[in-house]
Parts: sequence; C-alpha cells; structure tokens
Amino acid sequence: MKASAALALGAAACVSGHYTLPKVFAGGAGGQDWQYVRKADNWQNNGFVGSVNSEQIRCFQSVHQGAPGTLEVAAGSSVTYGVAPNAYHPGPMQFYLARAPDDVDISSWKGDGAVWFKIYQEQPNFGGQLTWPSNGKSSFPVTIPRCIKAGNYLLRAEHIGLHAASTSGGAQFYISCAQLKVTGGGSTEPSNKVSFPGAYSASHPGIQININWPVPTRYENPGPAVFTC
Repeated sequence: MKASAALALGAAACVSGHYTLPKVFAGGAGGQDWQYVRKADNWQNNGFVGSVNSEQIRCFQSVHQGAPGTLEVAAGSSVTYGVAPNAYHPGPMQFYLARAPDDVDISSWKGDGAVWFKIYQEQPNFGGQLTWPSNGKSSFPVTIPRCIKAGNYLLRAEHIGLHAASTSGGAQFYISCAQLKVTGGGSTEPSNKVSFPGAYSASHPGIQININWPVPTRYENPGPAVFTC
C-alpha cells in the first residue's frame, strides 16, 4: 500500500508540473479554452512533445482538428497567449506565424511545409544560475508584425522545458496553434521560413543542454532568427 501511495503521489506531482497552452485573446475578444486554439493532444493530460521529429512538434496534434473560431487581430497589435496553469518549467517561450494560402480555409490548413517564421524568442537572465522571465507565468503577450500581409494565419506558441534536457530527447515541448485573421498590415514577405518537423534537431545546443552545471554563460535559441519589419 505504501509503495502504491508513493507511486500515485509521484504521478500526481509529475502531472501538476506539466501544462497546456489553450487560449489566446486580444482586447476583449477570446479567452475561452480551445476557442481559437486548436485542441492539442495534451488537453486532458498536460503532457509534452518529446521528439523534434514528431508531427506533433507543429501544433501538438496527431490528428488534424481545426479550432471552432478564428480571432481577428490588427497587424501591429498585441495578442496574449494563455498557459494553464502556468509555465512551470525553466526554458524559453517562442512564437511563430504561418500564413495560409488565400484560397484555403484556415480551419482545414495544417501548416505543413516551410511556411513558419519566428516572431519572438526569449533569452534567460545569466548569473549564478539561469532564470527565465517566462517561468511561472500564465500569460504571454506577443506583437503581430505590422508589415506582414493581411490574411489568415496560424500562431504557434512553444514553451521548451529544459530542466531535464542534458540528454538527447530530454527537452519537453509544450505547444499549441491559434487561428488568427490578421487585418491591415503591409506587403512584406518574411524570410527564413522553416517547417515543423524539420526546423529543429535533437542535438541543437538550445535543445540538448545542461542548464544547471556548469552554468551556461550564453544560450542559443533553436530555430531561425526572429523576423522583424
């Protein structure tokens, strides 16, 4: 009985340390879980993606399912991504966008191919240990670039847990994708587009890294450089 109780407590602690990214909102719109965000495979168990070569590394879906709605936002404005309950593990928050073809329904578009460009990446604070501004937060604002074309986009939110990343496959990816309709904007076509899977390798120094000892003095984010207008 004691062993069973210990196992149960360990499992509960493990689950409580995991999280989902279920909602996005802008102004007074949005805010409901999985309203504008595609329901990720971890919506019930708070699990993570462990392989950078998995199809789940794109939007954390093993079977495609569009979101019920699409959130309208203006280019140059800010949207906020919610984490439930919070980004418990140390590691970077990153955001990508991908524009759907004009003749394709955003809810049916999978976002496959080299269509993703990065719009934000988080760096840690350096010192006696690495600390991450995202650690423990439950919401993350991100600005939609003002110069991109109007249209329907997927916004990919990614938080990488690096607490056990000293061995290959130890990094934990918490991911989801929101459906956006971007209005206004300009005509700039972002460069450095990547595909998921394909953008990351398991041995990248920002994915396989011991953040505890020796304490790193620099951190290289995985993926392309951040797009700026």
